[in-house]
Order: sequence, then C-alpha cells, then structure tokens
Amino acid sequence: MTLCEMAVDVLTTADGREKTARSRRYAAAWFAAREAGEMPEVGHAEAPLRPSRPEKPELLDPRDVPRRRPGSPQGRIALLHAVAHIELNAVDLHWDIIPRFAHVKMPPGFYDDWVKAADEESKHFNLMCDCLEEAGSFYGALPAHAGMWRAAEETVEDFMGRLAVVPMVLEARGLDVTPGMIEVFRKADATSAVAALETIYAEEVGHVAYGSKWFHFLCGRHDEDPKDAFHTLVKRYFKGSLKPPFNEEKRAEAGLPPDFYWPLVDQNRG
Repeated sequence: MTLCEMAVDVLTTADGREKTARSRRYAAAWFAAREAGEMPEVGHAEAPLRPSRPEKPELLDPRDVPRRRPGSPQGRIALLHAVAHIELNAVDLHWDIIPRFAHVKMPPGFYDDWVKAADEESKHFNLMCDCLEEAGSFYGALPAHAGMWRAAEETVEDFMGRLAVVPMVLEARGLDVTPGMIEVFRKADATSAVAALETIYAEEVGHVAYGSKWFHFLCGRHDEDPKDAFHTLVKRYFKGSLKPPFNEEKRAEAGLPPDFYWPLVDQNRG
C-alpha cells in the first residue's frame, strides 16, 4: 500500500480502537522503512470528505452538548470523553492531510512529521479510552461535539489554510487548556489521567511545531510573509474566537510567536 492508501484506510475505518490500531500499524511500517533508508511511495488516493465514525457518540451542535462541572466524578468523565473525541478527530485530521494534498510536492520530512503526529494522536485516543474505562465509562457513552471536522471541510482545497487552522490554532489551543485539565485530575488523585494528559501535553507541542514549520516552508515557496498569511487565513477559515489566556511559553517553543495570535483576539471576538 502507498502512504495515501494507508491514510484512506484509516479514514474509512469507523471503530475508534480499530482506526487507531491501523494508524499505529501503518506508522510503524512507515518508520521501519525510513530507518532502513527507504522512501516508501506516497502515491495518490481519494480521501473521503468526512471520515468514518462509530454509531456512538451521538454528535450534537456544540451549543447542545451538556456542560458538566469538572469537580464531580461525572464531570471528570465528561472531560475525559471530550478529550478522547478531540484525539480521535486529530487522528483523522493528521492522516487526511496526506492524501488531501498529495498533489503538492513536499519533502520526505513532511510525511515523517505527519505520520508521527498521527501515531501519537492514536496513542492519545487510546490513553483517554483507558482512563474512561478505568472510571467505569467508555468512548461513546456521552454525546460529543459535531463541529470538530468543520475546519477540515472548510480547508479542503487550501493546504496553507489547513496548516494555519488545525495545528496552529486548534492544536495550539490545547497547549493553553491542558495544564488546567491536568490540575483538575491531580486534585482528584486520578493518577492515570494525570499521566495520560501530561503525555498529551508534551507531544502536542511537537504537533503545533510541525504545523508552524511546514506553514513557513510553504510561505517561503510562495514568497509570502508568514505572519500576514496566517492572519489572512485564520480570518477566512476560523469561525471561533481566539481567546486568552495563551500559553505563550509553549506556543513559542512550538514556533508560534505572540504577534501571530494576539492581533487576532479582537478580530474574532463577538
């Protein structure tokens, strides 16, 4: 199978545990070949507009997803469930970018980064599922956010737009909010959840960095100013709002300086 065919196989697998098992298996095969000095064929394959999903969870409009206080056991389960849902979408987002934009010639390092990110997102989903099961629940037990794939659909024909919105806005937001989530579970002595979220937090920095690196690469190729291009694309495609507080230290570590995101706060608010 070419890398694009592997990606489409992951995207068209519905069950979360099976999807991530295939994702990790393909990633292992890719890196085994790369370590042997080979460059496997990227190829071409048609990615579905939307990935296959299990029957549960029920997907609701973001305004209709019940809000639960994280101080209670039920609230902490809801938080774990929400993170699991984000991670499953992230698995598909990272695989989707490969066949979606396979017509754009990219260096081998691009594919190395995106396969690694997809593999890590697969691990993150399974960590969250393990935590849910330890708490007596499972992924699919609660309704979830239906808007997670919107950024992918709206940037389906815009490679730079996809990089700007997914890793550099959505995943960067994870760097802002994850420390607070870790503290919620630390206060509850939920050691497995703390360890899982700390793993996610450490590895998400790399995912934002991949986005920033390849966004800058494409800006250089097209002779565009990265900051101006980022502002234009986020205003075009991102329908939410950029809200402080920002984790400026981790964002900087990922190659995302303050003058990229602070100017967009007032622009997107309200």
